[in-house]
Amino acid sequence: MSVRVSAEEHRGFGERMVARMARLGSLCVGIDPHVGLLEAWDLPDEAASLREFSLRTIDALWEHTAAFKPQSAFFERHGSAGIAVLEEVLETCRQAGVPVILDVKRGDIGSTMGAYAQAYQSGPLRAEAMTVSPYLGPRSLRPTALSAAQGGRGLFVLALTSNPEGHELQHMGEDTSVAGRVIEEVTRWNIEIEPEGVGPFGLVVGATIGDAARRLGLDLSSFPGIFLAPGIGAQGGGGAEVAEVFGAARSRVLASASRSVLAGGPAASGLREAFERTRDIVTPQ
Repeated sequence: MSVRVSAEEHRGFGERMVARMARLGSLCVGIDPHVGLLEAWDLPDEAASLREFSLRTIDALWEHTAAFKPQSAFFERHGSAGIAVLEEVLETCRQAGVPVILDVKRGDIGSTMGAYAQAYQSGPLRAEAMTVSPYLGPRSLRPTALSAAQGGRGLFVLALTSNPEGHELQHMGEDTSVAGRVIEEVTRWNIEIEPEGVGPFGLVVGATIGDAARRLGLDLSSFPGIFLAPGIGAQGGGGAEVAEVFGAARSRVLASASRSVLAGGPAASGLREAFERTRDIVTPQ
């Protein structure tokens, strides 16, 4: 594996991702070494197995995927040994030149959120982007968003998630839903940072939410950023679902799949075959 230096490094995170998606397709691979997948790969549930699982995945797919998305929780559950593996995973992706969206879903206020930003925007756990939760008020994330943009990084803010409980909070509201309020705020940040192009701040919108956005009166095509869309593959989402949810914004959808790709392992050939099958159903033709 050789170090890649992208010709787009001078662009903001959103512009870099859109260019990479146009070149490689719109599939992001989750690195989720949970117990079931470790067992399927004949690996024991220990930190050393996380390393083998993750590095095999990276080695097989680094030239093909638009991004990797490690789920921090699967590393954190092994304590300091698991975090050390996550640090190595992130460094390996950096050396390969593959963007990483670190799935940590952090959300807090003041100095605590500042500390989370410092953890994931600098130092050994830094990533090109991180997922964040806006449910202490979306404006509580604004300092983190601005610091991300200043460092050429991005955020993905939870908006309309695919879990069945999400609607209980996200759909609430009279004139504007909670999800709509989040989208309005993140839209403002993008316009402030990148008035004409694709902003560095994205939204997490599940590929399996059906017509929820339309029922809430939300025009996703007007959002000037990238959508991170979980729910692809094993969770039932495919090209038809992506088209239904995102419509004219489909070219800015970064579809996230984990099990449907990782179940093809541990052989590199199996991972690549599973990746190509999944990518083909979600990449706009």
